[in-house]
Amino acid sequence: MTAASPSLSQIRVVALAGGVGGAKLAMGLQQILEPGALTVVVNTGDDFEHWGLHICPDLDTVLYNLAGLNNPEYGWGRAEEDFNVLAEMERYGGEDWFRVGDKDLALHLRRSQWLRDGVPLSEVTDRLRRMLGVPSTILPMANEPIRTLVHTDEGDLPFQHYFVRRRCEPTLIDLSFIGADRAKLNPDIKRAVDRADLIVFCPSNPYVSIDPILAVPGLRERLRQAKAPKIGVSPIVSGQAIKGPAAKMMQELGEMISPLTVVDHLGDLLDGFVIDEQDADLADAVVLPALVTDTIMRDVASKARLARAVVDFGLTTQSNHISSADTPSAR
Repeated sequence: MTAASPSLSQIRVVALAGGVGGAKLAMGLQQILEPGALTVVVNTGDDFEHWGLHICPDLDTVLYNLAGLNNPEYGWGRAEEDFNVLAEMERYGGEDWFRVGDKDLALHLRRSQWLRDGVPLSEVTDRLRRMLGVPSTILPMANEPIRTLVHTDEGDLPFQHYFVRRRCEPTLIDLSFIGADRAKLNPDIKRAVDRADLIVFCPSNPYVSIDPILAVPGLRERLRQAKAPKIGVSPIVSGQAIKGPAAKMMQELGEMISPLTVVDHLGDLLDGFVIDEQDADLADAVVLPALVTDTIMRDVASKARLARAVVDFGLTTQSNHISSADTPSAR
């Protein structure tokens, strides 16, 4: 850590996350930082309507992980969950391809009620995290609906239909983020990014977890101009995705299944990159400062260990921030 770097007890971290990998690292960051020092900006491109309710899979995965309520076997859903309502829905011919547990259902009911009453998703999320005792701030990437549409060889599919109902079997051709052009950058996200001492791109799927966040107008440039170092963590280890369809998507998009593909994809948003020790031979090929460490998060201790390694690395990494005053076109 450089002499000018803030101590661990002083820093504020913004994490961009989606899915189980992102939620795990967010949990590790929450463990090592002071209460309230972490802000997690979460993908909502997966959100959809089911049983007449507004479901936010990634928001809920992050929320349950940070509350210590997640199912440790799957990483998503609630621990010690029952599925009595799902069984009854099956009895009545309701859709059962998306497994909603009884405890999970209560959250969906409450969220949907507040949204119908006109409460913004960011406020709904803040109410829920406070009720569950989460000290960190959790922000949906936008209050406006943005939906990830998967273009496949079988036609266009909403993300959850592709991911859960069809188990990622169709071949991916392209992705669209419907409604992104109408979204507005939340002032709370602006403020968190501007005040951050470190920005972390969690080991989430770059195409369907990180890209929807970056599709919010103004956010990519806000991140690029941020003074804080921006560190990415690879979701690819030894040619495989730790969780989810990232590797399959890379292959079908004609990309190499490699941490280097993630670096190329995020481009000038990164100041440093973290890869797993199994990919140590790629370190010299990373065009940024690189940290090689064990990135597999098996338990609570390994989440905290990786989070500490990422933060320590980030605080010794120089930001490539260029202010508008430094550009030739500045007035």
